[in-house]
Amino acid sequence: MTAKSPSLPRACAIVGPFASGKTSLLEAMLLACGAIGRQGKIKDGSTVGDASPEARARFMSVEPNIASAEYLGERWSFIDCPGSVEFQQDSYNALMAVDAALVVCEPDPARAVMVAPVLKFLDERKIPHILFINKIDAAGTRLRETLEALQAVSDRPLIMREIPIREGDSVTGYIDLVSERAYKYRPGQTSQMIKIPEALKTEEAKARQELLEHLADFDDHLMEELLEDIQPPTDEVYQDLGKDLTDDLIVPVFFGSAENDGGIHRLLKALRHDVPDPTISARRLGIAAEGGPLAQVFKTVHAAHTGKMSFVRVWRGEFADNQVVDGSRIGGLYALTGGTSTKTAKAGPGDLVAFGRLDPVATGAVLGSEEPGLAPWPEPLKPLFAFAVAAEKKGDDVKLTGALAKLSEEDPSLSLEHGEFGELVLRGQGEIHLQVAIDRLKSRFNMQVNTRKPTVPYKETIRKPVSVHGRHKKQSGGHGQFGDVHLEIAPLPRGQGFHFVDKIVGGVVPRQYIPSVEHGVAEFLHQGPFGFPVVDLSVALTSGSFHAVDSSDMAFKTAARIAMTEGMPQCDPVLLEPILLVEISVPNDFTAKAQRIVSGRRGQILGFDAKDGWQGWDTVAAYLPQAEMDDLIVELRSLTMGVGTFSWNFDHLQELVGRVADKVVELRKEALANN
Repeated sequence: MTAKSPSLPRACAIVGPFASGKTSLLEAMLLACGAIGRQGKIKDGSTVGDASPEARARFMSVEPNIASAEYLGERWSFIDCPGSVEFQQDSYNALMAVDAALVVCEPDPARAVMVAPVLKFLDERKIPHILFINKIDAAGTRLRETLEALQAVSDRPLIMREIPIREGDSVTGYIDLVSERAYKYRPGQTSQMIKIPEALKTEEAKARQELLEHLADFDDHLMEELLEDIQPPTDEVYQDLGKDLTDDLIVPVFFGSAENDGGIHRLLKALRHDVPDPTISARRLGIAAEGGPLAQVFKTVHAAHTGKMSFVRVWRGEFADNQVVDGSRIGGLYALTGGTSTKTAKAGPGDLVAFGRLDPVATGAVLGSEEPGLAPWPEPLKPLFAFAVAAEKKGDDVKLTGALAKLSEEDPSLSLEHGEFGELVLRGQGEIHLQVAIDRLKSRFNMQVNTRKPTVPYKETIRKPVSVHGRHKKQSGGHGQFGDVHLEIAPLPRGQGFHFVDKIVGGVVPRQYIPSVEHGVAEFLHQGPFGFPVVDLSVALTSGSFHAVDSSDMAFKTAARIAMTEGMPQCDPVLLEPILLVEISVPNDFTAKAQRIVSGRRGQILGFDAKDGWQGWDTVAAYLPQAEMDDLIVELRSLTMGVGTFSWNFDHLQELVGRVADKVVELRKEALANN
């Protein structure tokens, strides 16, 4: 193989399902690069990644962890991305800033489906990626079956770059299918070259032929060589591998053990030789080779001591501390390793660094110059779970809103909204996702909060008309209060809202007081007999009387409220619950389970169909009461190995009667009494 010329600093994201061993792999790679002196362990909190208290408390990654290293004279930035689907937004954003991804999975065919979402994301954006099957030293590993299962969830052909050498149940080394050399693992050092075992020569020849045939699908010259039984030069095979990886035509597959240092040096060498240069990655993203300095923000963090930090990948030109970029001055330029940052003077093409105090700059922003053809940034993931949050300390509401806004800026898959009942509702990707946000409120912003389920926005309406009289008369020395109205209350078709009709003739209610009657009715409708807003009714002012001295706007407003209070219970009021149109996406092996979930939550299944663009996946459409959505994502993920998800939109209001309605009304009255 020809020597490789030095590259600009490159970046690789390490992605994959929860518990696949990504953080352990980062440790092993840093140790192999000489960046750390000993390999840390997740269980004792000694890893470079997962340095935040929220990650350490849960023994899992909850944000991207960045580490820098050198391997054979070349500089690398590695981003260890969260494996939990609840923190997928950070992973997707990080993938936009790298030259390639390293997809880590376990040697278990049943768990192969767990990598489907990230593989889909990578292929849709043509991001080069390599597959690393970790924990190959675990008992009973089924590499061939695992590869077949993984191929079923990958749009690109998976190409084995090596086959295992086994001694009993243990994998002790590998045969490289390009160089046709065998190696034995030696923990703590590079693998030892050995002779290819006789028992594996036939298997090696067959596997190598499969590799060459895959590459020949994209290289006519190689195809001609194979048809003529000519063995292609090794350099030609390596060149095809690098080109096809760069173009996202193939997915090379390696295996090893992160915890026991098996196959790590081989993996690093593959990254070094095959991962494209940042200039090629920039072209993939639509960034021109010529132009002024350009960087893109892929992560924002509001740190306690340094303020806002914008994590960027520099694609073109140089940036320096105190440089003015798009009207803002860089207030510190930092190299990143785990939870620590080190000041540096400048950053050039390929570098992955943090800019300090660029307050107006958001995640996904391009710094330095306009690029009209730039690849679109990933859309924020739609919320799937919610908490109603309130400051524990009275008077901290404004502070809480500001802190949550900063967390939402850090992670766009968090969103904040003001609910219909005065609640502050925090929405995100799951319960752990929101719990981490709550923990960050405490650790970073010194904010203690209380959480509970958000109030379901029930409404109420009426089913029959009624005529009612309301009079407000009060005498308390001087001017009194007098207002007198006759109202007709009638139901309207669903979705019509509230209509007020003025039917006054002859001036029995003076013109200046009629708006006050309407306001009084509207105020009452905020909270009907059941304690919820009233919708879909008309109220007509038909008659009334007034006093030349004692009548006033307030008196007629009060009279209208009295009429509504007396009339509404006579109108056969009924509770309305919000119904959502939900589309559940699952691998088709889980379609029946998804349908059972819907049926068990008072849902109405509308049908299911193949998910567009997702081979082997279905979309189940259903109507579901919003009251049944609270932990839907938790149950769905538990039954689909974490990959099931859904989207939702409000569709309509539907009458709710019986014991369920009675319970809703009872709980609402208790809540109002306690406020």
